[in-house]
Amino acid sequence: MSTASSTPQPQPSDHPSPPDGPFRPFRPFREVTRIPSLPRFWISQCGSYLAYNMLAVVIGWQIYAMTGSAMHLGLVGLAQFTPQLLLTLVVGGVADRFDRRRIAFCCQLAEGLMAVALAVGSATGSLTPAGVFAGAFLTGAARAFEQPAMNALLPGLVPVVVLPRVLAFGAGLRQASIIAGPALGGFLCAAGAQVGYGVCGAAFLVACAAILLVRRPDTAARREPMTLRSLFGGIDYVRRNPVILGAISLDLFSVLLGGATALLPIYASDILRTGPWGLGLLRASPAVGALCMSVYLARAPMRRRVGRRLFAGVVGFGVATVTFGLSRSFPLSMAALSMLGACDMISVVVRQTLVQLETPDEMRGRVGAVNSVFIGTSNQLGEFESGVTAAWFGATGSVVLGGVGTILVALLWMRLFPDLLRRDQLVSTPPAEPTPQTTTGVRPEPETAGTSG
Repeated sequence: MSTASSTPQPQPSDHPSPPDGPFRPFRPFREVTRIPSLPRFWISQCGSYLAYNMLAVVIGWQIYAMTGSAMHLGLVGLAQFTPQLLLTLVVGGVADRFDRRRIAFCCQLAEGLMAVALAVGSATGSLTPAGVFAGAFLTGAARAFEQPAMNALLPGLVPVVVLPRVLAFGAGLRQASIIAGPALGGFLCAAGAQVGYGVCGAAFLVACAAILLVRRPDTAARREPMTLRSLFGGIDYVRRNPVILGAISLDLFSVLLGGATALLPIYASDILRTGPWGLGLLRASPAVGALCMSVYLARAPMRRRVGRRLFAGVVGFGVATVTFGLSRSFPLSMAALSMLGACDMISVVVRQTLVQLETPDEMRGRVGAVNSVFIGTSNQLGEFESGVTAAWFGATGSVVLGGVGTILVALLWMRLFPDLLRRDQLVSTPPAEPTPQTTTGVRPEPETAGTSG
C-alpha cells in the first residue's frame, strides 16, 4: 500500500502531451498562442513582412517618379531578387552555424537603417536613382539572410504537435501583411516618399525589438566548418529526401505554370473591362482566399491523409486557374482567384510543415534557403512564362494552358513521388516500443522534433 501511495498516478488523457510542454494536439488554439515567445516571434515576422511590402511599393513609386521608365520598375524587382539567388548557399550555412535570433535582428536592423537612410535622402533631395537601386539591392541581401533564419528558428519555439497549426496561423498573418502592406505603402506615397520610408524604418525597428524578446531555443547548433560540402548540404539533403523534394518541386512547377496573377492587368482592362478598381479587387482575391484557408487550418489542422490533400490542393489550384481563364464574369473571376489562393495555402502549409519536421535542426537553415530560392524562382519565372505564352496564345490561352499544365504536373508527381502521396500525417509517429517499461522510448520523435528537428 505504501508503494502504491508513493507512486505518482498518471492522470487520464486521451492524447498524452509531448515531453516539451503541456500542449495536447487538440487543445483550443488560444492556448497555442500562449506559448512563450510565440507572440513576439509573430510580431517580429509580421512587422518585417509588412515593412518589406510597404517598402517595395514606395521604392517602385519613387523610381518611376524619378525616371518615368517601366524598365526601371522591372530592374528594381531584379535588384531585390538577385542577392537572394546569389546568396542561397551562404545564407543557409550562416543560419545553421550562428544564433538565428541574432541573424534576424541584424538583418531587420539593417533593413530599418536602410529605410531611414532612404527617408533622409528623399527629404533632403539628395537621393538619386542609383541610390534607390542600391537600397533595393541591400534590402534584398538582408532579406536573403533573414528569411531562412526566421523559418529555422520557429520549430525550436513550439511543441512539435502544434507546429502545423502554428505554421497555418503564421501563414495567415503573412497574407494579411501582404494585403495590408501595399495598400499602406500606396497611402503613404501620397504623403511623400520620405514619410513612407520613415514608417517602413519604424516597422523594421519594432520587429528588431520583438525578436530580441524571443527566448533562445534549447537546441545545440552544430558549428561545423563552412566547407564547400557543408554549403551544398541543403541541396544534397533535399535531393536525398523524396518527401521534401516532391513537396518543393511540386510547388515550384505548379506556381511556374499557374502564374495567372501576372496577367491580371490584361484581364481587368481588356477582358473583364473593370478598370483600375477591378484590378485592385482581383489582386486582393487570392490573398483573401489564402487568409481564410489559413485561419481554417489554424483552427482545424489536417491530421490524416495529408499527402492526398496536398495533391488535391494542387489540382484545385489548376482547376481554379482554368476557371478564371475562361470566365467572363467579374464575380466568378474573383471567386476563382479566391479559390486559387485557398488551394495554394493548403500546399504552402503542408510543404512548410513537412520541410520543418523532416529536416534536422542543424540543417534547417540550408534546406530553408533552398526552399526560399525555389519559391522566389517559381514566382519570377512564372510571371515570365505567363508573359511569353500570352504573347503566343493570348491571355486566355496562357492562363488555361497553365492551369491544365498544373493538373498534369500533379498527376505526374503522384507517380514520381509515391511516398509523398501516401503520407498520412504531418507529424511522423514513431513505432511503439516492444517493451513498455521505459517511458523515454515511447515518444522519442516528438521530443527530438520539438527541439532539434
